[in-house]
Amino acid sequence: MTTQQTKTIDLALQGGGSHGAITWGVLDRLLEDTRLKISAISGTSAGAMNAVVLADGLHEGGREGARESLHKFWRGVSDAARFSPIQPAPWDWLMGNSSLDHSPSYLLFESLTQLVAPAKLNPLGINPLRDLVAELVDFERVNACRSATVFVTATNVRTGRAKVFSQPEISAETVMASACLPFMFPAVEIDGEAYWDGGYSGNPALFPLVDHRDCQDLVVVQVNPFERQQSPQSARDIINRINEITFNTSLIKELRSIQLLQQLIDTERLDAERYRSMRIHLIHAEHEVEQLSASSKLNAQWNFVSSLFHQGRRWADQWLDENFDALGQRSTFDLDAVFSDTFRPLERGCAPGDDSGQ
Repeated sequence: MTTQQTKTIDLALQGGGSHGAITWGVLDRLLEDTRLKISAISGTSAGAMNAVVLADGLHEGGREGARESLHKFWRGVSDAARFSPIQPAPWDWLMGNSSLDHSPSYLLFESLTQLVAPAKLNPLGINPLRDLVAELVDFERVNACRSATVFVTATNVRTGRAKVFSQPEISAETVMASACLPFMFPAVEIDGEAYWDGGYSGNPALFPLVDHRDCQDLVVVQVNPFERQQSPQSARDIINRINEITFNTSLIKELRSIQLLQQLIDTERLDAERYRSMRIHLIHAEHEVEQLSASSKLNAQWNFVSSLFHQGRRWADQWLDENFDALGQRSTFDLDAVFSDTFRPLERGCAPGDDSGQ
């Protein structure tokens, strides 16, 4: 009788509004697989919400508790959205179209956020999502969770740098800081500092997982596509693509740093564990995400959220079938191919232009 092999992974969860339900589906499938153990999670915006909900449920009820908590949270998000003034247009609702591009209430809201500061647009600071997070997440359990270390990233408005919160300092405020889009919400103040969405400085932040050291397999769950097959034409599509590039820039830079570190380890024959060599994996399906409109990130109707959940489960299921055996052995995301047009470290003793050592 063979003993089932358990493999340990760290998770990096991107933000993306309602598209974070894709990540929920991925997490549900990963939690279902008893061959996997989650050591640490780094999340930003919707990724931060998924991270703290998972940790809360994991601490209280193990894998099944985490799956139940995630389902309850996203069901709560959808239920709360029924009372939102931003709704799909009636014809889109009838056609099952997830986009809000033709919704009068969305178009009005989009125009107002470009002209009026959030504090003036919403002087009472009403934020149903904040209330929902505070109600459904027990942050004492999150901070007490030892099964998985949690990192939540926000952007310091004053310095422009990433601020990473971890246990025991995670709270509803740190999570809302991580999800604070500056055109929609006033900056969240924590200990005298103002914070905006963590996507500007780390979407998600990878360096806490590299520093964590308990695991060398880092799985990025990506919901913002790196590439698009067609150039944007409309003003809205142009703005959306700019936002995607902005929110992916920090991730790309950190992946590049990890690649350079790995090349240095290989070139100088350094001790891989001591110098924090990481095996990188990516769960994503850019083509499918590319079909979703940017406005659908504000669509939390249950039929749409549920469809994203099942899509995420399919991504994770396919990824596990193709890559589980590689965990603990090698990367399944080829950083050298992604960054083939950038410089490489030279081996010791090689002069510039001398390829003899490569």
